[in-house]
Amino acid sequence: MSESVLSQLTEVLQARKQASIEESYVASLHAQGLNKILEKVGEEAIETILAARDAEQSGNNEKVIYETADLWFHSLVMLSHLGENAESVLAELVRRFELSGLEEKAQRTNNKET
Repeated sequence: MSESVLSQLTEVLQARKQASIEESYVASLHAQGLNKILEKVGEEAIETILAARDAEQSGNNEKVIYETADLWFHSLVMLSHLGENAESVLAELVRRFELSGLEEKAQRTNNKET
């Protein structure tokens, strides 16, 4: 299910990228540029963090799921703006299956030094 949802969403985002800004929220974000999209990603990240903190206290995850969906959506808009999509992120996650988290972190550290 998740792969088909991501594939469908990728197609919708690509189509809406070219749509009229009066008719498409996604098109309006692209028209406003990367900084506006990043602003939305940051806003959604903060809302997700706050919702997670509230969920831990209340035991109700409904809002954190809602906010995470917004965060993922806006992250996909960001990737689309940069010519990428969910497949690129999924491929990176698959690559990391072969590494422990500590090994992956060490690789990032070593790559920054070179």
